[in-house]
Amino acid sequence: MDEKELLKIMGARIKEIRVAKGVTQQQMAVEAFNTDKSNISRLEAGRVNASIFTLYKTSQYLGVSLSDLVDFE
Repeated sequence: MDEKELLKIMGARIKEIRVAKGVTQQQMAVEAFNTDKSNISRLEAGRVNASIFTLYKTSQYLGVSLSDLVDFE
């Protein structure tokens, strides 16, 4: 698996969890990161390589473990 594929799969996993929790990109962007939803869109599309801190904050906001975000195999 190359980096692009990994980022897309991880982004899709984040989106899957976010949608299952009933959270919009806008809500997550503002409440978790104080940013705009385009940043969440890029994360979920796999267009950014998120830092471990971003992944940690994402997991905390969505109420899942960090391993839940990266457990996609």
